[in-house]
Amino acid sequence: MEKQVISSQQNKFIKHIKALQNKKNRKIHGQFVIEGIRIIEECFLHGVPVDYILYTEEVENLQGGSRVLKQAVENYKSYEVAKSLFDSLSDTETPQGIMAVVNIQGHSLEILNMKEDTFFIVLDRIQDPGNMGTIIRTAEAAGADAIILTKGCVDPYSGKVIRATMGALFHIPIIEVKENEVWIEMLKRNDVKLIASDLNTGYEYTKVDYTGKIAIIIGNEANGIDQNLLPYVDLSIKIPILGKIESLNASTAAAILIYKAVEHKL
Repeated sequence: MEKQVISSQQNKFIKHIKALQNKKNRKIHGQFVIEGIRIIEECFLHGVPVDYILYTEEVENLQGGSRVLKQAVENYKSYEVAKSLFDSLSDTETPQGIMAVVNIQGHSLEILNMKEDTFFIVLDRIQDPGNMGTIIRTAEAAGADAIILTKGCVDPYSGKVIRATMGALFHIPIIEVKENEVWIEMLKRNDVKLIASDLNTGYEYTKVDYTGKIAIIIGNEANGIDQNLLPYVDLSIKIPILGKIESLNASTAAAILIYKAVEHKL
């Protein structure tokens, strides 16, 4: 029997993946697309629900490709696609020949575990995909318990964000909230100290006690923290700028503050 290879743009799986390239459709379907050997392997390891997988025969020629493809074919609905069609779907400059449609896990504030050393990261209107992905990766590496995204943040399930996380989004709860009052009330009710990165304070980040329940708030790249949040913040801190630039990249600032907190929590 001749092997069936998808080659039509009108195939239902192809049309579905094209639809998921749009944020609105990702929300409607509760799904997003991941691409590449390493992140798909991370998906398998973490048991993320996979709808289906598309691949080309070229993936077997790449390091780790035959191993991941074997797992895909044995455990999930998997379909071979013509290389030219796959490349037209790919969101990367050098496609590796494998992509998967996976379900958004959809965490909510109710899943937060308020233990004695709870450690959350709040991202306030972070809009650059690279910054978002890098912060998620850093937060997961540092053992943060969850990431809260305010309204106005870039979609965490866009291709650029996913690639920058290097699979970290499968290992840490990501909670999107529409109203600031909701997450603020939840954290305040549970005695979580809100620590905001803010250049307009004189209090340096090295002078802070990060023990206990804390949430570090990282503001928008251009405008910093939403001024409407400041009345609810327990402490505003800054990273001193010793050179001539005005500020640090948001993901760099986040990494410094996150690991300063880890120093106190170890």
